Amino acid sequence: MASNLKSLSDFSHLHVASAAPYRFGIVVSQWNAQVTESLLNGALQSLKKHGAHEENILLAEVPGSYELTTGADILLRDPSLDAVICLGCVIQGETRHFDYICSAVAHGVTQVAIKYNKPVVFGVLTTDNLQQALDRSGGIHGNKGEEAAITAIQMAALSNRHAPPATGTD
Repeated sequence: MASNLKSLSDFSHLHVASAAPYRFGIVVSQWNAQVTESLLNGALQSLKKHGAHEENILLAEVPGSYELTTGADILLRDPSLDAVICLGCVIQGETRHFDYICSAVAHGVTQVAIKYNKPVVFGVLTTDNLQQALDRSGGIHGNKGEEAAITAIQMAALSNRHAPPATGTD
């Protein structure tokens, strides 16, 4: 497995657009806080590293990963946001609950993106155990929060590059 060999958060091969012109929403799950707080810190650091202004980052917390979709929908009612990052962690348990939650969140994030025609980034870890989650939230495999922030920047830049020109109403 390739992720066993390296950090997945290496973006040295990419040109990452400046985040300065964009406004971002971040919705983060409170469940599995040890992991999601690290994801959030990674996302915030990455956005700021690439020029995002702190006042242009709107943060919302939701109880669990299932609520990320609703949180993203609420944030995107603000039309000035250019992208929303969803951060969460679902760890496999003994029941099929894991499958239902992961599927619902993945589909929900896609539906919110389609509804608003804005990038909604899936920064949700779906791991077999806590150690895998820790490894991907600032551990040996990087930080999925950083990856989600880079994705949001790139998609905001793409979205704005292809947005129809503003029309005057004079």
